[in-house]
Amino acid sequence: MLLPFVFSCACSDSTREDTPIEEEPIEPIVQLPDQELLDLAQKDAFKYFWNYAETNSKLARERYHVDDVSNDQNLVTTGGSGFGLMTILVGVERGFVSRAEAETRLNTALNFLENADRFHGAWSHWINGTNGKVVPFGTMDNGGDLVETSFVCQALICIREYYKNGSETEQALAQKADALWKGVDWNWYTKGENALYWHWSPEYEWQMNFKLEGYNECLITYIMAAASPTHPINAEAYHQGWARNGNIIHGGSRFGIPVIFNYNGSSGNVGPMFWSHYSYLGLDPTGLTDQYADYWSLVQNHAKIMHQHSVVNPNQYNGYSDKCWGLTASYSRNSDGSTGYTDHKPTNDRGV
Repeated sequence: MLLPFVFSCACSDSTREDTPIEEEPIEPIVQLPDQELLDLAQKDAFKYFWNYAETNSKLARERYHVDDVSNDQNLVTTGGSGFGLMTILVGVERGFVSRAEAETRLNTALNFLENADRFHGAWSHWINGTNGKVVPFGTMDNGGDLVETSFVCQALICIREYYKNGSETEQALAQKADALWKGVDWNWYTKGENALYWHWSPEYEWQMNFKLEGYNECLITYIMAAASPTHPINAEAYHQGWARNGNIIHGGSRFGIPVIFNYNGSSGNVGPMFWSHYSYLGLDPTGLTDQYADYWSLVQNHAKIMHQHSVVNPNQYNGYSDKCWGLTASYSRNSDGSTGYTDHKPTNDRGV
């Protein structure tokens, strides 16, 4: 059918004057000052957690499908909800919403978390936003997820601190947040060893067997577990589990920049950028040191190596540059062209 169509077009009356097609004017690119650009980025990030929250729980959806909002419309992500709760506090400070609006929203969210399924205090990775029941993240991942829980708990502490000296109702909100984080039995998730484990399920118990070892996004999980006033872990769990008895340290470098730590799955290189995001939303790396690292240098070097990777662009991907850099976990293209998900990093660079 294609050839006759092409032929008929080619044989059309060449003497007829074609009607000129009006070209739409190209809108000039607006160069925003840095501060205005940061304001816009903050407001748009806030908008996702505020405008597109799951309607019943007011927590963060796992994802929002603009082409079909019925997809996953009630699927709540626990860790993302922790990020969203912290974003609401920023929204109040920036004047995006009022303090009273935020208090109402946070009460709804915390009431939901209080009544949702918990497993020795920990929440599951995914939760049904309509009823608080666990939604399996995988075949055996249908119980507590300690890492996702730690992302929520850092938000709960922020809420407590933000509202603890406020009005009577604000103080009640702060107390609720405090009780929720103190209800997590961190020590249970050591299963009696000197390390934390990511998952526990009443059906599959410890079969996932995912020990939390550095370095990745899980530093905050150990910090929260060690700081717990109700169910703390011992110091040896941090040193033997997270720090691998010192083997977390790596003496190598990339582009002349020390990597400092062994990044899981990328030894001698760095992992995805979110490893320098999630733990440090509630934990300030500035001046933070232990016998293994200066964490401010760690996160700075992570960013510098990522930046240099895009400048050098060893795979010659389009778009990589001095001004376009920073690989992280996200949607991606599978080898068959379908949409998938991967942890983008220098050792897994798919040309995003």
